[in-house]
Amino acid sequence: QVQLVESGGGLVQAGGSLRLSCAASGRPFSIYTMGWFRQAPGKGREFVTFISTRTNTNYEDSVKGRSTISRDNAKNMVYLQMNSLKPEDTAVYYCAAGLRPPRVSTVASAYDYWGQGTQVTVSS
Repeated sequence: QVQLVESGGGLVQAGGSLRLSCAASGRPFSIYTMGWFRQAPGKGREFVTFISTRTNTNYEDSVKGRSTISRDNAKNMVYLQMNSLKPEDTAVYYCAAGLRPPRVSTVASAYDYWGQGTQVTVSS
C-alpha cells in the first residue's frame, strides 16, 4: 500500500505560479512512476504529467513548457511546478503512483494509488 497526500493548491491569478507537492508513505517510493492528473467540474480525469523511476517525463500538451514535474526519492516527494497559469487550469489535482511502464502511464488506469486531491483555482 502507498498513501499519497497532496498539498500546495490554492487560488491564484492568471499568469501566476503554484507548486504542488505530493508526500508518499508506505512501500518504497522509488519503484513507482508518479503522475499528476486533474479533474475540472463536469469533466473526466485528465492526464497532466508523469515522472518515471528513471526520471523520464511526459507532459500533456496544454501544460508543456509551463509545468515541471520532479521527484525526491530520499524525501518520498513528488512536485509539480506550474507557471503562467490559466483559468482553464482550474481543477482538482491528483497525485498518483503506479508500477506500469511509462508507455502506458498517461492513462489513469495505469496507476494503483491516488491521493485525495488539491484544488487549484485560477482567476482571470
